Amino acid sequence: MKKRPLYGVIIGIALLFFLGGCSKWIDRGESITAVGSSALQPLVETVSEDYSSKYPGRFINVQGGGSGTGLSQVQNGAVQIGNSDLFAEEKKGIDASKLVDHKVAVVGITPITNKKVGVQNISMENLAKIFTGEITNWQALGGKDQKIVLLNRANGSGTRATFEHWVLKGKTAKEAQEQDSSGMVRQIVSDTPGAISYVAFSYVDKSVQTLSVDDVQPTEENVKSNQWTIWSYEHMYTKGAPTKLTKSFLDYMLSKKVQEEIVPQLGYIPVSQMKVERDWQGNLIGNRQ
Repeated sequence: MKKRPLYGVIIGIALLFFLGGCSKWIDRGESITAVGSSALQPLVETVSEDYSSKYPGRFINVQGGGSGTGLSQVQNGAVQIGNSDLFAEEKKGIDASKLVDHKVAVVGITPITNKKVGVQNISMENLAKIFTGEITNWQALGGKDQKIVLLNRANGSGTRATFEHWVLKGKTAKEAQEQDSSGMVRQIVSDTPGAISYVAFSYVDKSVQTLSVDDVQPTEENVKSNQWTIWSYEHMYTKGAPTKLTKSFLDYMLSKKVQEEIVPQLGYIPVSQMKVERDWQGNLIGNRQ
């Protein structure tokens, strides 16, 4: 019988030790999942990548699905973090007393239109009439003789809830096409003559046009002073106080680097820069500065 060379045995033993070491290294990897608001998703994704590069072996899985999904999933213990544009108190079926709120940013929400509608400023009253179906042609607002094409976010969307709270003020929105994704909303509005919808400031680009409301432009400075009222806090909820990797990631999200560099770069507003504060019912509860 031909004998196996000694070096082959040595290599085999070394390989076993190597694989064993890799297995132990892989076992040491940690991960958590954050689910919910698509308006908040770009920020959480960017920060998670930055965090994982700084702390190899720690992974943050980020998914969309809407604020309602984020709140229900974290309440059920299915995920570690529920991302939401809404306060937990605003969502039916959610027990806010069992969740801990971590406000990580503020986001402005603006109506967007196809660039060829011919309207740049609108009253809040007429904006509401568009979404309730009372105004159906841009010509009625001084624009082109063009049918208005409505596009809504899906039920459960925090962006939709915020928009309807401040614009419709209790009125019922007209049934229209719905989309889960803010990015898809922007694309459809860009490609569809006469289209109108609404997105977070962070999703606005040159492919669509924003509308001023009552001569107030949708800018960060106007959000900070509450002159532009269509805005919301961005919440990252945990079920009880966060621990271990969840706490570490949330601490990083609220760190000076993230709040002063990444948050503004992506079109969000640090909570610390707000000049006003609102409660879950939308009431102003004091000036911050």
